[in-house]
Amino acid sequence: TNLYLVGFTGTGKSTVGRHVARELGYQFVDSDHAIEAAEGRTIPQIFAEAGEAGFRALERRFMESGHAPEG
Repeated sequence: TNLYLVGFTGTGKSTVGRHVARELGYQFVDSDHAIEAAEGRTIPQIFAEAGEAGFRALERRFMESGHAPEG
């Protein structure tokens, strides 16, 4: 079972996500970090090269892929 938090940049999703994961006994995975590792480029680079639509497609693929947990 996965739980995904979505929302605007800078609204505290990672902070809340870490807390919720700890409370539920889930592993916290930061999708931005996972996407950067998979793509070999930073989020700002992805936005510059592929635009917001390209980044959102990578986010959607991450959530739909049944990704393996980090570390």
